[in-house]
Amino acid sequence: MTTTQRASGPNGPGQGSPAPGSSASGGPASGSLAPGGPASGTARASAVDVGAAAALVVFWSSGFIGARLGTEHAPADTLLAWRYLVAAALLLPVVAPTLLRLARRDLGRHAVVGLLSQTLYLGGVVTGIGLGVPAGTAALIAALQPLVVATAARRLLGETVSGRARLGLWLGLAGVGIVVASDIGGGGPVWIYLLPVGGMLALSAGTVLEQRWRPAGGIAAALSVHVAVAAVAFTGEAVAFGRLTVPESGGFWWAVAWVLVLSTAGGYGAYLLVLRRGGATRVSSLLYLTPPTTAVWAWVMFGDSLGLATLIGFAVCAVAVWLVLRRPPP
Repeated sequence: MTTTQRASGPNGPGQGSPAPGSSASGGPASGSLAPGGPASGTARASAVDVGAAAALVVFWSSGFIGARLGTEHAPADTLLAWRYLVAAALLLPVVAPTLLRLARRDLGRHAVVGLLSQTLYLGGVVTGIGLGVPAGTAALIAALQPLVVATAARRLLGETVSGRARLGLWLGLAGVGIVVASDIGGGGPVWIYLLPVGGMLALSAGTVLEQRWRPAGGIAAALSVHVAVAAVAFTGEAVAFGRLTVPESGGFWWAVAWVLVLSTAGGYGAYLLVLRRGGATRVSSLLYLTPPTTAVWAWVMFGDSLGLATLIGFAVCAVAVWLVLRRPPP
């Protein structure tokens, strides 16, 4: 199974009202532009949005490379356990003063979103692939997430999804299918396919709830609670199955550092930032670009080939995301 074919699998990343200084659609709110005038304020906001979107695609995709690096030395649950143990050890002491000031309701909401978007998402997809779900099939299941989120966001958050955006969401699913077509298959008991389906639905639910609730504390506080919840869950699972022992290979710690910095801080941090600035549908649509971007990562890191299907799928996904993200003229 190539890294490209794993690209919609595990990455391994509140808001009922708009963020300060932004509109509900992620653009700058009127009356909050910088002194340089409306044009300069809008330009700065657009630059932040573009940079955050690019960071999300690159860093989220890096998780699949980290998984490939780490599973060369240890089982996936060992990598996940140490990824989150180290993340929690680094983040919690720094963010503790902020967490102590948060209301219990906000802490509980952060914990629920983290359980859904990190623990259950990663656990469902990783376990499903480990039990025999073909990676391409898991990728297509995960690629349903933007469609699920768009439907839920329209009903629960009041987000408007235009006909052009709906076309883009379906086109993105087709683009992912082109990228992973060679690894789509069946086989195995039906119930194992419920695991990646459950993971996809968990990430979708976490995305919508984060957008709806917008618990206080900022992105650092949110990530800290998320990783603490994931650390408890994945460490408990690794201990239960006797797989918490650290491998002697230094390559394992290189993989932990990779997923810690790029995937957890970068990937999930960018996911929360884009979600808060742009909304649930926009952030989810960007995930269509992760399978082809992972193929580029694998070409750079491991010398994997970039086939014609991957390049065509990349182009289709890019057009799809453009259709979703493109704002109509004023």
